[in-house]
Amino acid sequence: MILYDLRCGQDHGFEGWFRDSKAYDSQRRGGRVVCPICGNKKVRKAPMAPRLAKTRKGPSEGEMLTTLRQMRRQVEANCDYVGENFADEARKIHYGETEKRGIYGEASESDSKELADEGIEVNRIPWVPLADN
Repeated sequence: MILYDLRCGQDHGFEGWFRDSKAYDSQRRGGRVVCPICGNKKVRKAPMAPRLAKTRKGPSEGEMLTTLRQMRRQVEANCDYVGENFADEARKIHYGETEKRGIYGEASESDSKELADEGIEVNRIPWVPLADN
């Protein structure tokens, strides 16, 4: 079983359990994945934080790098890169001046604090290289 964080066309967030990724794709194409809030059938996978199993020792450095690389791929595949315009673009989305969508880019610590003070949710993730070079 796999758990996906999902978003509908109205940007409502919800979760869905599926046998595997093929089952999700098949159900979505068939219009059987529906937003429980508004009934919208336009559903997409949202970027997800990895779920790490708890162990006594904790994950190894290699496991953490693998997870962070998977997270990076997920963000790059599902969000728009806006570079140094991140804070401005986040504000435009928040205030309805442009379409709602996932974005990523660069923001200073002060930009992040100002966004949070305005009620704009942002998260920082470690941006690791996709492969050891």
